Amino acid sequence: MGEQRLRDDRVAIRAALLQLRKETGLPVVFGGPVLRGRRLQLSELVGTVTNSLQGLAVAPGSGLGGKVVALGRVLALNDYPSARGITHDYDAAVGAEGLRAIIAVPVVVRRTVRGVLYGAARNAASLGDRTLGAAVDTARGLEQNLVVRDELDGRRTSVRAFTEAGSQPWNSADWEEVRAAHTELRLLAQDTDDDELRAQLQGVCDRLAAAQRRPGTPAPVAALTPRELDVLVCVAAGCTNAESGRSLGLRPETVKSYLRQVMRKLGTHGRLETVIAARRAGLLP
Repeated sequence: MGEQRLRDDRVAIRAALLQLRKETGLPVVFGGPVLRGRRLQLSELVGTVTNSLQGLAVAPGSGLGGKVVALGRVLALNDYPSARGITHDYDAAVGAEGLRAIIAVPVVVRRTVRGVLYGAARNAASLGDRTLGAAVDTARGLEQNLVVRDELDGRRTSVRAFTEAGSQPWNSADWEEVRAAHTELRLLAQDTDDDELRAQLQGVCDRLAAAQRRPGTPAPVAALTPRELDVLVCVAAGCTNAESGRSLGLRPETVKSYLRQVMRKLGTHGRLETVIAARRAGLLP
């Protein structure tokens, strides 16, 4: 795992833990990324009163978290000190913090456990279905954001290569790759609730689109809204109004309305003419 990705993962995990604490009311939440060798490192702690868990390295299969990493599924304990079915290698660290009821949820990205989120209370108790559900939902949201971030990181390299190519001529296969990347990223931006990440995705899309624009080409008469651009991207990919609607969560009639607005702004009359005009204006790659 690269250093930058590891830092990004820790930031994302901390944000998820804060959400988990808000959703469940649990006084202590903590977690961290899974490193090489499937070793879990507890790096993000909220609500703790000691440093006993900070930086703790959990081996796969060991303790509650290590078992979660090994199995890839949620585990909950009503009373950690007396729990059976786990090893108690980390009793000293957990005991120093006074934790009793604990839930641990894996964060699975492309069939690999990328991290673990914990929620805990200092009294023995059954955490209940509501708490378990909130913990799982939080982990699933984090998984989605990590997938989008990974895709963005992978595409950044491609974007840099294309946009820094200068006057080097690109063949049709190059352009198809750029256009496919642009479409994927615009749609990925719709699937994240992270405003900062959405802005990053849209920024990469803008760079891809600008690569097609020829020097001296005038800017479009009126800027398109993000939703209008989303519809335009789907149209450029050859989608029907119904297919575009399914991708964007819109009714076909709504897609048609957005497309009419785009045509009006660009002064075009058909789908193909609109796509060509948008590419010339640097709105699409």
